[in-house]
Amino acid sequence: METIEKMNAAVNNIVWGPYMLCLLLGVGIFFTIKLRFFQALHFKLWWKETVGTLLKPCTRKNTTEKISSFQAMSTALAGSIGTGNIVGVANAVAMGGAGAVLWMWIASFFGMATILAENVLGIKYRVKRNGKYVGGPMYYIEKGLHCRWLAAVFAVFCTLAALGMGNMTQANSAAGAIHHCFGIPSWLCGIILAILVFLIIFGGIDRISKLTEKLIPFISIVFTLCVLVVIIIHFRDIPRSILLIFSQAFDVRSVSGGLMGYGMAVAIKYGISRGVFSNEAGLGSSPIVHSAADTDNPYQQGFWGVFQVFIDTTVLCTLMALCILATGSQNSGLDGIELSLYTFESVFGAVGKIIVGISIFIFAFATLVSWSYYGEKSLEYLSGSKWIRLYRVIYSMFVFAGCVMNISMVWEISDTLNGLMAIPNLIALMLLSKEIHYAEIKKLIR
Repeated sequence: METIEKMNAAVNNIVWGPYMLCLLLGVGIFFTIKLRFFQALHFKLWWKETVGTLLKPCTRKNTTEKISSFQAMSTALAGSIGTGNIVGVANAVAMGGAGAVLWMWIASFFGMATILAENVLGIKYRVKRNGKYVGGPMYYIEKGLHCRWLAAVFAVFCTLAALGMGNMTQANSAAGAIHHCFGIPSWLCGIILAILVFLIIFGGIDRISKLTEKLIPFISIVFTLCVLVVIIIHFRDIPRSILLIFSQAFDVRSVSGGLMGYGMAVAIKYGISRGVFSNEAGLGSSPIVHSAADTDNPYQQGFWGVFQVFIDTTVLCTLMALCILATGSQNSGLDGIELSLYTFESVFGAVGKIIVGISIFIFAFATLVSWSYYGEKSLEYLSGSKWIRLYRVIYSMFVFAGCVMNISMVWEISDTLNGLMAIPNLIALMLLSKEIHYAEIKKLIR
């Protein structure tokens, strides 16, 4: 086990080291320039093509081959929005300081361009299997780059990451939160959660998408309202918090006798890595579900990915970070879920713990069912559909295991697998970048 830990630490230092973070950010910058800063300059366009369409009468065709664009976005958002928005933000602020928040914003802004490119390619190269559309990096790597072995590498990493980061770590966070709040044993929470996940994922993408399109908007609104209450109560501290974010983001002073620039380097590392951990732009998971959407225009579906990143990181992660900073909870010496609980308890008392606990449980549950689909489609790419039913059973069993195990190593290995997923995907995005055109975005401007 010690050898495995050392090997994983060595690989993790590479996949989440400075070169990888530069690659993630660099790809986003490249597509931002190529698409002429559409995130900002055409904000009205992609907002109208996403939120604006919800106000129009439904024009979805009566088909079982695709899910609606909103359902695809909700499922992708369910996969990304979760413990990363509560625990991940707390971890970024605790480890990287307030300055990490600015680098999360930067990762979010450029990640919007990356996720647009991912989803456009996902729609362009999707195929029909068993009467349904499927897609994702494995398909545009194989069909676009004609490199099946690299597509298989991505699919293997995605399948394993689904069982780790998408499953056991989420289940563990959910069980931990419920135990902290209500004293419910982890094993009991594991049984309940495993049964719920089993019932949902055996209905396939149709049942998953129907759940997430109702669950994610509801819990996101409830959690946002609670966060806003904290911010309103501490509104006098918001200007100080924002100033702290900017000042610490470029802090070049030495820390504890360390090298000059250490503070800034740590802020960059945790800001970008936790930003990507939260919104998943560049990992390649999002286009797997967006490829199943009921759309004939890849760019319109790509805008739903942009909206996903905007809501996930720019809005929810920012609000959570401001809660921590405005209440001064970052100085408590706590980290992760304990820091999140402490922040809300400082305002709501014992009720605050319940708010965080229930939010983490629901967010984690949504992430569990969404990542099951990512792993399922990756396994299907590698071996066909013959193992899918067995995979769903195993996935549900892993949920229970994640609730009752001490999974610190699983967290570390899963974090490494997430980074490894991104490498073949980012390579494909750059080599297929000629297929992403700003002119297609301009066609949508009316």
